[in-house]
Amino acid sequence: MKNPTFPLRRIRSFVRRDSRLTEAQRHALDALWPQFGLNLAEGEIDFVALFNREAPCILEIGFGAGQSLLATAKAHPEQNFIGIETHQPGIGALLLKIQNQQLTNIRLFYADAIEVLNQCISETSLDGIQLFFPDPWPKRRHHKRRLIQPEFVTLLIAKLKIGGELHLATDWQDYAKDMMRVLSNQTELINNAGADNFAPRSAQRPIITKFEQQAKRAGRKIWELQFKKRAGH
Repeated sequence: MKNPTFPLRRIRSFVRRDSRLTEAQRHALDALWPQFGLNLAEGEIDFVALFNREAPCILEIGFGAGQSLLATAKAHPEQNFIGIETHQPGIGALLLKIQNQQLTNIRLFYADAIEVLNQCISETSLDGIQLFFPDPWPKRRHHKRRLIQPEFVTLLIAKLKIGGELHLATDWQDYAKDMMRVLSNQTELINNAGADNFAPRSAQRPIITKFEQQAKRAGRKIWELQFKKRAGH
């Protein structure tokens, strides 16, 4: 699909996937993107102007089909949410659900997360960043492709307010340990669950998504990490 308000971009932080759209998803992208979509060309976001209110703002990177993001936004109408995804069918599906449930506290990017963070998110502006089940790149030779690397986490920290939370989840044990190492080595962060401890399931993940159900059926445990930005950083 080519649409001047929904430009195709080269993806760097996520792997391309099959982008076959249903007719309903295609219609949602055409009809609803002007209302709920955000574009890199618009530059830094003024959250108050965007949502017509002053409220905590949470960024979710890689929301997939949007099940968790939708449920969280519905459960927390007092918060604003910005989602980033590179899979058009997932975006189309979420747009349909946003319209059906008449939610006004979600806006979406179809773009590379690193570009969004660099171009559109002001420093110390976010109350939370969520990144659930990123690609684990399980083969050792591919670990360098994992999104949670020190440089990327440093970028995330810069966008968080003091006390803002970085919330991660994965169903891959090796990646969970790698995430813990990367986050624990950041002096700007403190582990909410205590040093080297994984967190219990958070209220920011109010439902078990289809992806999570599949992971559990395959016998994989869910590992959750919640860190907070320290004062003085």
